[in-house]
Amino acid sequence: MKLLLLLNMGGPRNEAEIEVFLKNMFNDPAILSVKSVFLRKILANLITQMRLKTAKQNYAQIGGKSPICEITQQLCDKINKLQNRYIADYAMNYTPPFCQDVLKKYDNLDEIILVPLYPHHSITTVASSINEFNKAYKALNLNAKIKIIQPFYDNKNFNKIIINSIKNTNANISKTTLILSAHSLPQSTIDKGDLYEKHVNNQVQILKTFLTDEGIKFKDVKLAYQSRLGPVKWLEPSLSDVLKTLDNKKALIYPLSFCIDNSETIFELHKEYKHVADELGYEYYDVVYCPNDSDEFADFLLSFIKE
Repeated sequence: MKLLLLLNMGGPRNEAEIEVFLKNMFNDPAILSVKSVFLRKILANLITQMRLKTAKQNYAQIGGKSPICEITQQLCDKINKLQNRYIADYAMNYTPPFCQDVLKKYDNLDEIILVPLYPHHSITTVASSINEFNKAYKALNLNAKIKIIQPFYDNKNFNKIIINSIKNTNANISKTTLILSAHSLPQSTIDKGDLYEKHVNNQVQILKTFLTDEGIKFKDVKLAYQSRLGPVKWLEPSLSDVLKTLDNKKALIYPLSFCIDNSETIFELHKEYKHVADELGYEYYDVVYCPNDSDEFADFLLSFIKE
């Protein structure tokens, strides 16, 4: 039996899992780089309690949950209908379903193909998800062959999906600025050799070339970063700062770091930054949805795995 296992960060499926999500995320050494396990656990609990009330209020604005698990399940269902070579399933890093619980569902696994649903590599995303899988694999004493699918930010077909999504919006392209919004990381993480910023910059150039080749001429195309947390230096410029600098007051946002919509796209981009844009007097502000469970993305994943 071959298992195609999609990996992602996870997100609460109900209000009770919001605390689970925060505790597990801040207890991840890739996120909170504190060497002492005991101290990191204390800090994770403290940060969680400080942020829990606000987090619940934010999730309440998008239905009390993240859409990431539901959409990922729908993507798995679609992949399973398209082929019978693999069984597609998914596991999350910070909320159920966790790797160990998912792997327990299957007997006689010959091969496990891991597909981190992050376009770019980072220790905070891809490496963290693989690490959690390795723990579960070891705990269950499995001996299946493992194949890890590499980041696909530079893949032509993946970027075509993004370009098509951008083209299908109702933006007045020639008068609108396209902002490619990536999840930010602490500068210290990048300084330690993390590839994320390099991959993001490379993809921005690839997308600009695609847009030029297809004759899609936005007023401008800019890179910005979202989701900063804490007082340390993060990757810049921030999305807020970029929105403040645009004199045309028309912006189309594409969430560059994600394949599946989650709270950082549905709440942050669609709601929080929309509020910022409204206060700045924007005439047009819209956000492109992630590839999600589209036919195009399911087909892409299957073809990329074969490659």
